[in-house]
Amino acid sequence: MEEARNVPMGKSPRPRAGEATELAESAWAIVLFCVACGAVAGALLPLLARLLLTLPWAPLEGPAELLTSVPEPALTLGTITVGVLGGLLLGFTAVDESLSVRVCDTRVTLAVRGSSQEFTREEISVLFRDGKQLVLLGPDGMERAREHSGLPWQRLADALTEHGYAWAEEDPHRAEFRRWVPGTPGLPPGADALLRARAQARKHEDDARDARELRDELLRLGVVVRDEEKRQYWRPVRRD
Repeated sequence: MEEARNVPMGKSPRPRAGEATELAESAWAIVLFCVACGAVAGALLPLLARLLLTLPWAPLEGPAELLTSVPEPALTLGTITVGVLGGLLLGFTAVDESLSVRVCDTRVTLAVRGSSQEFTREEISVLFRDGKQLVLLGPDGMERAREHSGLPWQRLADALTEHGYAWAEEDPHRAEFRRWVPGTPGLPPGADALLRARAQARKHEDDARDARELRDELLRLGVVVRDEEKRQYWRPVRRD
């Protein structure tokens, strides 16, 4: 059984034979950061409300008047409390969305959103960074995984290469991508409709799950998708 080892911050991983390297963001650090941001936002809210009321014309004037009608210190204490609770909720959500990576000589495991994906060495061709996302490609060029990552990229690259996995600074298939526009020729049947639906889903943050599911549907059709701002780019995967 392989021994797991967490990598200390600021140190390069040096795995021994048969030892696994685990990389994960600190849950406490994420939650405390969000709580601190919430508290600061709550403390500034009364000041912002008073500032709005001094302007000749201001949006949300009614809510600002209602807010400032609460006497101090109850007002500031109340807004700070609400900010802390909001930050706490945001922090727990961020922890659930944060990626952890376990690397050993035989497999790589990605854990996020309460589930994990495990890939054997034979299923992995190369891993690379695409903006803020970690991408794993199979030997056939198919995208096996794409997850947002807040992990230090150099530490992640070091852990992977020291266990013998290929790491690239950018997508080795980048030149093969073409920009999608409605009605693009060359797509497999049904892919254009999925890309249309995904373009709509990406306009709303609440539809992020739909966008991920539509990406998976496109992968099943042999289409890899890459996002750049509001644009979608695609490339076909040639299957034998």
